[in-house]
Amino acid sequence: MLKQILSITALGMRSIPERIGPSLVIVVGLAGVVAVFTALLAMASGFSSTLESAGRKDVALVLRGGSQAELNSGISREQGTIIKQAAGVAKGPDGQPVASAENVVIAELAKPGEKTGSNITVRGVEPAAFVLRPQLRIVEGRRFGAGLRELIVGLGVTRQFEGARIGQVIRMRGSDWTVVGVFATGDAYESELWADGDVAQSTFNRQGYSSVRLQLADAGGLQTVKDTLSADPRVNVDVQTEQQYFSGQTRQFRQTIGALAVFVTVIMALGAIFAALNTMYAAVGTRTREIATLRAIGFRGLPVVVSIMLESLVLAVAGGLIGALLAYVLFNNVAVSTLGANFTQVVFRFAVTPGLVASGLVIAVAIGMIGGFLPALRAAR
Repeated sequence: MLKQILSITALGMRSIPERIGPSLVIVVGLAGVVAVFTALLAMASGFSSTLESAGRKDVALVLRGGSQAELNSGISREQGTIIKQAAGVAKGPDGQPVASAENVVIAELAKPGEKTGSNITVRGVEPAAFVLRPQLRIVEGRRFGAGLRELIVGLGVTRQFEGARIGQVIRMRGSDWTVVGVFATGDAYESELWADGDVAQSTFNRQGYSSVRLQLADAGGLQTVKDTLSADPRVNVDVQTEQQYFSGQTRQFRQTIGALAVFVTVIMALGAIFAALNTMYAAVGTRTREIATLRAIGFRGLPVVVSIMLESLVLAVAGGLIGALLAYVLFNNVAVSTLGANFTQVVFRFAVTPGLVASGLVIAVAIGMIGGFLPALRAAR
């Protein structure tokens, strides 16, 4: 039986050049399905990894109770001091808590070729912010000076927006800020502008903070901080790790893109299945005399079915590989920006991962099997 399968399959593969046009219908159709599916999920994967990589398990983020994001959170100065002194917070070499009370405000920067500005995050930070984010490094220029209206800008901002180069002056809320440095983190912070916390607070007329970040003392530090602050009637806050916070910020985006990818893929897959059916029926039709002769000289029906299915799968896999290659070449590591949970621009890169490529090939194989099954049964009869 194996010899019969191999013989009939070889005959079918040798005849593909004679019907290259119909065969390309399957290949091109499945290449499109896999390319679109992979590209959509690569966008979701890149966005999610950019945000989630900004979060650490050993850093707690404290927001006002009921707040979903830093932008709509508010913590007074007095509450900020109480939060920093909570049990479970790590102490630095100077004996002070490793904590940073931060302000998040929205400014506007123009993109190349656009007349109107796009929202971007400005973060006012305290010195401990750099300790809490060891991945941050200054790649050009220097850090902002204490008490000065100076900014350091994320590397992603310099790639997607105008007016954010070293030495340039950015006007925000009626005040001028000088860009003195560019920093890289490889995560969502690269979409932000950073400034001295006290200067940002006074310039933007903020009476308190948006959030407080705390370095946890040990593995049980998060629960200790939660218990301490929940027992204090002077504060009403939610405490979670940075990783939990950023994962929550990406959930809705992942679900939306995932649903869109499934919807588009199903629609395109239906078209690809009909294309495969037509192509394989045509292939069987042109080989009717050949298959009938094989059956007459003793070839069984099952090898015929398997050989037609294998031919369909070969074309499907070829289309899937081409689609995955197109998605990788055209989209992998492409930098774009989109609205984040705070309605500010988040710069991220598409990520075509091996897992996405494998998923696309599975879809191609499934379509190939469905498209080849009925024509294979007809061939066997």
